[in-house]
Amino acid sequence: MTDTPDGVTEELDRVLASGLDRSAQLGPDHRELWEALSLASGGGKRFRPGLAVATHDALGGTSAESVARVGAALELLHTAFVVHDDVIDGDDVRRGRPNVSGTFAAAARGEGADQPTARHYGEAAGILAGDLALVSAVRLVARCQAPAPRVEELLDLLEDTVHATATGELADVRLGLHLSGHPATLDEALRVAEQKTAVYSFQLPLQAGAILAGAPADVTAALARLGRLVGIGFQLLDDLLGVFGNETRTGKSALTDLREGKHTALLAHARTTPAWPDLQGLVGDPDLDHHDAGRARALLEGCGARDTVQELADRHLEEALAAAAREPIPAALTRVLTDLVGDIRDTAALALDDPRTVRSVDASTRSPAAAPPGAAAEPVEPAEPAEPAQFADASRAGAR
Repeated sequence: MTDTPDGVTEELDRVLASGLDRSAQLGPDHRELWEALSLASGGGKRFRPGLAVATHDALGGTSAESVARVGAALELLHTAFVVHDDVIDGDDVRRGRPNVSGTFAAAARGEGADQPTARHYGEAAGILAGDLALVSAVRLVARCQAPAPRVEELLDLLEDTVHATATGELADVRLGLHLSGHPATLDEALRVAEQKTAVYSFQLPLQAGAILAGAPADVTAALARLGRLVGIGFQLLDDLLGVFGNETRTGKSALTDLREGKHTALLAHARTTPAWPDLQGLVGDPDLDHHDAGRARALLEGCGARDTVQELADRHLEEALAAAAREPIPAALTRVLTDLVGDIRDTAALALDDPRTVRSVDASTRSPAAAPPGAAAEPVEPAEPAEPAQFADASRAGAR
């Protein structure tokens, strides 16, 4: 497993430093906002930039400076989505520490504000910080110094991605609020997984790397198809981790998704089985304890929901590998995708305490894209992991 490409780190550092320079003119409110945003953008292995750079390099690209800037833009876009998602979900904490909203809400309480006022202030800060990250991401792409036609293509891709992700986010909220007039179906759950996870975490970096490498249009289109399959497979495994994952490995509570009654493929399948009347009284209970969560997990396993989602995830990942062998992409890029799928599976198998054998891959042979996309994004190697193998930030749904 490799760290974030050096060029990407340098670009991010430059952008974050330039934001602080603005504070000299704009004052302490801007400085506090930008410092919170800078903290939010830190941590993890920055999977998306790594995937974009690995794709560019595997396709023989020579635009190292441009792909570094676009990689930094992808990380800022991810930060914008995460910060906004925390506002939407009403979350004040991420990775065990106050997020942007939580930081500002705590500051307001420290000044004597009551809880509603502090929350309002925190949410406002989260919206504004996410906006700043989004604008910075667009500016980085626009000024990546690639040839003008490629920049235009990248901007179109970025715009399409933001529209798709916003659509998936709203659909997820609508389903969570039961505004559809019917329970979420499996097709709806998969559509949300595609729009909220696959599009920006997989399709965008793959296609961006290809565009900067000057790849033919058929290669870029093939990577969109592959990214969709890998992204959906990833999200399905993340849904399993949210309920059945080992908390010491995932770094997140295995109660949260059950307490929220999160509309995943697991529950979509369970609703079609005789187990649903018993499950319905457990999921969505904000006070669900570990004992009743155990009952819920037993019901989800007994009705076949866990196996169904595992099989569906495997099917999408297998289809991605099969398609990679058929599509017009070079062997070097096929290896990047194969490592990516393998690491996603390894991370899930370990975090689920799955008895299946986990691949043993020499870290020196892994591509930069081989990092499983998680919140802390440290890989779970066959040896003892350096820190929890969180999938959380690859999708904002999985980060709750």
